Amino acid sequence: MKILALDSSGLTASVAVVEDDVLLAEYTVNYKKTHSQTLLPMLDEIARMTELDLDTVDAIAVAGGPGSFTGLRIGSATAKGLGLALDKPLVSVPTVDALAYNLYGAEANICPMMDARRNQVYTGIYTFSSDGAFQVLQKQSPCAVAEIADRLNTLGGEVIFLGDGVPVYRELLKSLMKVPYRFAPAHLNRQRASAVAVLAMEYVRAGKTETAEEHRPDYLRLSQAERERAARDSQ
Repeated sequence: MKILALDSSGLTASVAVVEDDVLLAEYTVNYKKTHSQTLLPMLDEIARMTELDLDTVDAIAVAGGPGSFTGLRIGSATAKGLGLALDKPLVSVPTVDALAYNLYGAEANICPMMDARRNQVYTGIYTFSSDGAFQVLQKQSPCAVAEIADRLNTLGGEVIFLGDGVPVYRELLKSLMKVPYRFAPAHLNRQRASAVAVLAMEYVRAGKTETAEEHRPDYLRLSQAERERAARDSQ
């Protein structure tokens, strides 16, 4: 099975192609450019370097949210366009799940954090069983940093934090955590399209695909502009 995967849900843009158990290519950039500038050129470069015929992919996976509203729209539009042009199914992979999957096999509890501002993060709690099965202890959701820290302290056990929320709330986490914890290293602590691709394979096997027409990003909450409008309307 060959999966083309895209992730533009956060500050990092990433494109990967995975075939069965082989990562054929991955291109990841986290540097001062908008995803509208980077995503398609990255895809073109991967296709050129690997001599990839896009018609040979079995499905197109995309980080489906939560995340940056603009980034999710760019990733969604790119995936939908490819799906329509190639007549391929889409696989929408929860962004926070894919982040946690970077740490495959870790024995600790895994807590990805994507900065949602105002001491809020998009987060969840995950672990891997002794046989490597991916387990969701708390589904991805918007949450206050103090709230997720309290849940982790109650749950017990060591925690590994990762994601772009970590540098923002590192000092706050240090003051809140009562159980052992550590922070994932640089090569594992941001979105990677390869993780999206590998999780997407499990989704395909379980029949969890959708058409390009059906795909919608999962924002999990209203945008700031929508929240401000709703507040004005309620006055």
